[in-house]
Amino acid sequence: MIFLLAFDTSLPLTNPVLKFLLILIIILFAPIILNKIKIPHLLGLIIAGAVIGPNGFNLMQRDSSIILSGTAGLLYIMFLAGLEIDLADFKKNSKKSIVFGLYTFIIPMVLGTLSGLYILNFSIYTSILLASMFASHTLIAYPLISKLGVAKNKAVNITVGGTMITDTLALLVLAVIVGMTTGEVNTEFWVKLSLSIIAFALVVMLLFPVIGRWFFKRYDDNVSQYIFVLVMVFLGAVLAEIAGIEAIIGAFLAGLALNRLIPHTSPLMNRIEFVGNAIFIPFFLIGVGMLIDYRAFFKDLETIKVASVMIVVATIAKFVAAWLTQKTYNFTLDQRRLIFGLSNAQAAATLAAVLVGYNIVLGESASGQPVRLLSESILNGTILMILFTCTIASFVAQKGAKNIALSEASENELDDQEGQEKILIPISNIDTTDELVNLGVTIKSKINKSGLYGLSIIDNNSTEGTADKNAKKILNQAAVTASATDNHLNQLLRYDLNIVNGITSVVKEHKITDLILGLHVKKGISDSFLGHLTEGILTKCNTTTLIYKPAQPFGTVKRHIIIVPKHAEKEIGFPFWIIKVWNIARNSGAKLVFYATEESLYIINEIQSKHPIEAEFHEFDEWDDFLILSRDFHKDDNLIIVMSRKDKASYHSNMNKIPLYLNKYFKETSYILIYPMQAGVTDDSHIDLKNPTFIEPLEKLDEIGKTLVRLFKRK
Repeated sequence: MIFLLAFDTSLPLTNPVLKFLLILIIILFAPIILNKIKIPHLLGLIIAGAVIGPNGFNLMQRDSSIILSGTAGLLYIMFLAGLEIDLADFKKNSKKSIVFGLYTFIIPMVLGTLSGLYILNFSIYTSILLASMFASHTLIAYPLISKLGVAKNKAVNITVGGTMITDTLALLVLAVIVGMTTGEVNTEFWVKLSLSIIAFALVVMLLFPVIGRWFFKRYDDNVSQYIFVLVMVFLGAVLAEIAGIEAIIGAFLAGLALNRLIPHTSPLMNRIEFVGNAIFIPFFLIGVGMLIDYRAFFKDLETIKVASVMIVVATIAKFVAAWLTQKTYNFTLDQRRLIFGLSNAQAAATLAAVLVGYNIVLGESASGQPVRLLSESILNGTILMILFTCTIASFVAQKGAKNIALSEASENELDDQEGQEKILIPISNIDTTDELVNLGVTIKSKINKSGLYGLSIIDNNSTEGTADKNAKKILNQAAVTASATDNHLNQLLRYDLNIVNGITSVVKEHKITDLILGLHVKKGISDSFLGHLTEGILTKCNTTTLIYKPAQPFGTVKRHIIIVPKHAEKEIGFPFWIIKVWNIARNSGAKLVFYATEESLYIINEIQSKHPIEAEFHEFDEWDDFLILSRDFHKDDNLIIVMSRKDKASYHSNMNKIPLYLNKYFKETSYILIYPMQAGVTDDSHIDLKNPTFIEPLEKLDEIGKTLVRLFKRK
């Protein structure tokens, strides 16, 4: 009893343990409770913040700790948006992002300025600053959309790109208006602002990737990598503020800069999303809720009038911008909902603008009261606008994202019934285990949740008592690596006479579709190894086989150079290895550079037009001059060579020299040798194109196209 009396439970809470416990309880139970009544959990956290905040039951003050955590959460949202964006789509849709960015900036600026001047009777400066608050928006619904798996939808991509444009322009308006009211806008102001923004953008976009690649190559510790990412996020935010713009722009650009270095399927990406969604982002949402004062509705008629106009104008302006974007680019109703849901929520930049405007005193009234650029009624109206717009945005975004996710899921379910992808990774060296598993996670289909298999083979004739223990240890390491990416790896431990028999038996028993074999990092590939492999596994198993030698972390690779032999498009396995290469580009963000014949490039270009990635195409059919390609090879490139079994359609005699070339000219670089499925490999192996597990020989090129269409749906 004495201990309870000594425990301070007065309100608002000051005990840090109690405060943190309360917030964790909210983060835990708000989504659980509100999901039952169909309310987005993001909105639930905002409401919970309002309830416990100083304007609610006053359980907790919005003190420096809440502000610090909330700021980190806001920057985290913007960073994730830049990190998860598909750069190939982003570049392809950059013009569309610019158009949407201008729509969602100009329309609110016009409607906001007119409503400020003629409805609310504000001054020109106040009206323009009010309009800039409508023009900016916060991607508060982005975590919800990302969780539903539609973050790579074209509409989301365009909206995220447009957000950077409209927020930057809105914050520039804020800087100019503040400068004009204080008499600081002149030629020097514009020159200084322009140069600082350009310098900031160049430093983040050019220097950050160099620093990131250097760090990830040298340090593979999980904690160090995550802390490094946080350092880069906040460094980008600080540099943005030094340049004279908001920190959220710096966080977004930091995400873009590190996009290629953090593969979407990597353990690091999983940790970034997990910590952000579990801690940082909920803190931000609760902090926003603490700003809400429901009593503002009852303070005076002026506050009600200003708040009503702000809510209506901001919502209409953002809806019109989303509607025009939909009509301009023939988007669906659900895509329009995504655009509107992402762009309607007002929070970060809006709050920054209103606080800056509120703190600028233009003079005094006759009664001695300060005349502010943005009055107290606008400040209270802004808080109410944040509540309403976040509510509307959450519901609309959730509806659009759910409909799109269900549509994609139904397509994937139909495709999944046609065949199941199974990837086998034989492992024997703990040094290469992580990289082999990461490659498997990178090339797999997005709907493949349990099709990864790790295999360790123990020689039946072995007398070593530790063999069994070591094999289980390596398998466990592989399972941990896979689980860090939210993927399950099936562990297979097998006793056999030799490795080849063990692998071929498992391939047949489990109907494996893809096989990944690893080479030791410090060793090359020998003629004897390739010959043994060809005589053993490749002649008995008609499955897509990848032989991988990692020389650097997969995420630090800038380009993948793909060498495609003549007649590769005539092989039955062509659609299946090409989809794996495409998954590498989509999941890692690295650039693909194809060297192939005109016939192969024609098909690959067709795929590129419908499923865009960043790629280059070069006509090449002279395998006698294979080493000419080494001139175009850079330090951070990965070489992918499509091989062939002897006497098959795409076989070339110079393929026998590949081990020599790799050992002599590419010893310090990563490479992957791909052996595709080929007709006639075994007497009893037939592959049905309607089922990825079994395939029959292709005779017509259009059958390849049909197979590719189906596989890309599953991707």
